[in-house]
Amino acid sequence: MAAVMIGVDPHKGSHTAVAIDAAEVALGTLRVRASSVQAGKLLEWAAEWPERTWAVEGAGGLGHLLAQQLVAAGEQVMDVQPKLGARVRLLSTGTSNKNDPNDARSVAVAALRSPVCQQVRADDHALILRVWSRRHRQLSRLRSQAACRLHAVLCEIIPGGVGKDITVARAAATLGANHPADAMAAAWHDLADEHLTDLRRLDAQLRDTRKKLTAAVRASGTSLTEVFGVGPVVAATVIGDVTDITRFPTADKFASYNGTAPIEVSSGQRKIFRLSMRGNRRLNHVIHMAAVTQIAHKHSDGHAYYQRKLDEGKTPAEARRALKRKTATPSTPPCAPTPQPGQRAREGNQGTTLHPARPAHTPNASSSDQPLPGPLPPYARQAQQQEDITPIHLTNRQTNGTRYGRKCYGPIDLRSRTELSICTQFPMGLPTVSSGAGLHGLGFVHGSMALSGRGAGMVSSRRGRVCTADRPAGSGPGSCPSVI
Repeated sequence: MAAVMIGVDPHKGSHTAVAIDAAEVALGTLRVRASSVQAGKLLEWAAEWPERTWAVEGAGGLGHLLAQQLVAAGEQVMDVQPKLGARVRLLSTGTSNKNDPNDARSVAVAALRSPVCQQVRADDHALILRVWSRRHRQLSRLRSQAACRLHAVLCEIIPGGVGKDITVARAAATLGANHPADAMAAAWHDLADEHLTDLRRLDAQLRDTRKKLTAAVRASGTSLTEVFGVGPVVAATVIGDVTDITRFPTADKFASYNGTAPIEVSSGQRKIFRLSMRGNRRLNHVIHMAAVTQIAHKHSDGHAYYQRKLDEGKTPAEARRALKRKTATPSTPPCAPTPQPGQRAREGNQGTTLHPARPAHTPNASSSDQPLPGPLPPYARQAQQQEDITPIHLTNRQTNGTRYGRKCYGPIDLRSRTELSICTQFPMGLPTVSSGAGLHGLGFVHGSMALSGRGAGMVSSRRGRVCTADRPAGSGPGSCPSVI
């Protein structure tokens, strides 16, 4: 542990640094303007603490330049995620005012106590891939905006506009065949020409950027592009975001980082896993693109794996998530021998991994090809249904001379894909929740959709409709079915 930890809260115009000791006692504070001499001023101020470590908040974002300058000067720098610093500040027993010195001190405390902070390394070839992949994403968004604007203008010129997919050649031919009849039509025609010019320019920039991306990926020496469905853009995005695969001790950690691992929302005896919306969504998106490409081509190994999951009873979405998890799982066995001099380190078997170049001795754990719980055995499913099905008794009353009622048994099982809710009709009265039962809500599940209600009413699990006094049971349109 360093004798002194210096936390830095970086900003666009200035940087605030706070030095603390092992007991979290503040030793000094400094604020410097963002300039070419910012690193020199910080090093001159910190010279009185020889055994020091720097903690920069967001060293991969706003604090990237300062962190790299400190690393180039031979300093030890830690990357602290903004979330960690915010938690320290909010949970501190002292003052929690939001200002730069308090933020810098929270960053220092987080780096001093948290074991998840990563050491900042000097930029390498991955930075080039990250730069050009980001440029490609930006140009793609601008191209989509220009195409949408051109679509909107063409709808003012031609009834119905053009098809969904629009290209420069198609738009030029459409405008060439149209001759404005008056000044108003000429204004729309001129505006469409300007959008078409923007589209040509963006297409040319995208082609140039893709060439640079392809050259950069080829220069990296990675075999990531050998994976079916992974091209230069996907490979550059993965390598640029991951940078160093060895910072993930297990495959499960990497799956949690890229969002392919499910999250657990269990309580008591109920074990439930849901789709994760956490992690690096940009990385999850490119993994999704690779998985969808494999599914679309029947000769790929990914398509065969997808079909096996469907045969096992998984839904298409669950099978696709399993393929994403398998595609993003490193396949090198743990503790693999270090390659000898002159021997090229393997990155993994072709078609089974999606990761940048890394040594063969990368630590790894066995991967799971089931990102969501699989179907239960028949005997287990029957037992669980018997435990989950809870009778809901509905009282009856008379309205407009008609008396009828319903009794429903509704399971609450998010993993089930069958209609287990059972409602029977008996001609007594309208369904209302019994006040003596103390029941405040009804829970019926169909697939992954759960509906609940309060007060009078009931839920049909087949269509998700609510049966109330205004919608009596029956077989007519808009009515609830008599037996579900």
